[in-house]
Amino acid sequence: MVHQTSSPLVGVVGAAESAGPPLGDWLALTMGDACGIGPEVIAKWWGRDARALVIGCPRVMQRAVSWVSDERRPQVVALQDWRDASKLGVRQMGVWAPPGLPLDLMDAPLGQVDKRAGQAAAACIRAAVRLAQRGEVGAIVTAPLHKEALALAGEPYPGHTELLQAEGAPPGQPPAPVRMMLANRQLRTVLVTIHVSLRQAIEQVTFDGVLETLRITHRSAALWGQPRPRIAVAGLNPHAGEGGLFGSEEIDIIAPAIHAARAEGIDASGPWAPDTIFMRARHDPPRHVGEFDVVVAMYHDQGLIPVKYLGLDEGVNVTLGLPFVRTSPDHGTAFDLAGTGRADEGSFAQAADMARLLLAGRQGQ
Repeated sequence: MVHQTSSPLVGVVGAAESAGPPLGDWLALTMGDACGIGPEVIAKWWGRDARALVIGCPRVMQRAVSWVSDERRPQVVALQDWRDASKLGVRQMGVWAPPGLPLDLMDAPLGQVDKRAGQAAAACIRAAVRLAQRGEVGAIVTAPLHKEALALAGEPYPGHTELLQAEGAPPGQPPAPVRMMLANRQLRTVLVTIHVSLRQAIEQVTFDGVLETLRITHRSAALWGQPRPRIAVAGLNPHAGEGGLFGSEEIDIIAPAIHAARAEGIDASGPWAPDTIFMRARHDPPRHVGEFDVVVAMYHDQGLIPVKYLGLDEGVNVTLGLPFVRTSPDHGTAFDLAGTGRADEGSFAQAADMARLLLAGRQGQ
C-alpha cells in the first residue's frame, strides 16, 4: 500500500493492497547521509530513469524535493512495500523506509555530523544489498555518506566500499575481494588500497594485492564493453622507483605481479611513472587518444586526484568485485551546501547512467 507523506492520495496508481512485482531491472537509490546533499541530488535527478526506487526516509526526501524548482519537483510517495514503486508515475518518487531508521532522524541538523544520519545511511545500504542479493533490484546507486557519522553510529567500516563488501558476502562465507574504481568520460582508475593511512597503504601494496586488483579489473571491464582492457599499472615510488634508487617495491612486488597477470592472459603493463601515466591514459578524442583503457593505482589519492581534477560533476565511483552492480557519485556529503538548494546532481546522473551500463553488461553475460 502507498500513501503520500504530506496529504492524502487521490487516484494514485498502486493504492491497492497487493504489492507489485520484484524490480529486477530497477535502480535502488540509497539516500546517503540525511544531513548532506545526497537527498537533494536524488531529488534533482528524479525523472530521468522510470525504473528507480529510493531507499530512505520519506520525510527527509520530502524536505529535499522542496529545494527542487516547481516545474521539476516530484511528488514523494511513502511505500509500505518497496515493490509498489512499480505502480507509480514518472513524477512520483517512491520512497521505502527500511528497518533501522531512527525515529528522530529529522532532528539531525543539516550540514553537521550526526550519528543518527550515520545509522540511517547504514540501514539503507543494508536493505539495498539484501534486495540486490535476491535479484529483486538490478543495481544500487548510493548517495554519499559521511564516514565520521558512520563511525559515530558504531559501524566498524571506514566507508561504503568496505560496508558493501561485508554485507555482500553470502551467509557463512568470507567477503569477496573488491576494488574501488573512479571513472569519468576521460579516465578510469582502480585502486589497490583504499581507505587506510598512507603508511598502511604502502605496507598493503603486496604481490597478491596487485595481482588480485589486475584480475578484478580485467574481469569487470567486460561489463562496460572492454573484454580485453589495456591496463596500465602505476608505480608506488617517484619515477616508478628509478631502477631501485627510490624504492624497491616496483622490482620486488609490482613488476612480478604484472608478469603473473600477463601469464594469465591479462593485458597489463608497467610499472609506469605515476606522474605521467594518468596523462597517457586520458582519453579525450580527437585532442588526445589514450594509450590505455584503465590505470591501476597503488593508493587512494594517487588514483583519485587525477580523476577528480578532471571534474567532480562527471566522476563515478564503482565497486568492482561485488556480486551486484553498485555505483556512486564522485563527491562527498558537501555539508556546506546542505539545505541551500545549490547541490549539483551531475555526478549522481553519471552514476545512474553507469549503473545502467554495467547492469546491461551483467545481464548480457
